[in-house]
Amino acid sequence: SVPVPQEVGPTMVGDEHSDPHLMSILGATKRSTLGNNFCEYYVNDAPRVVLDKLESLGYRVVSMTGVGQTLVWCLHRE
Repeated sequence: SVPVPQEVGPTMVGDEHSDPHLMSILGATKRSTLGNNFCEYYVNDAPRVVLDKLESLGYRVVSMTGVGQTLVWCLHRE
């Protein structure tokens, strides 16, 4: 079988309007990229680690899509 590569961070986990408490739980830091007029939250964890943390907080994956080389996950909390 062929080994499946697993991406490492950083992982973008939110935008400037995301819940600051949730971002704190994830260990995210807010930063702005040169040329952008908005901020984003990032963690140094791989996406699978972030998804595990969110699952432990009651979030479930609703859908996933690929945009170029970027994966976008939509989650919902009951």
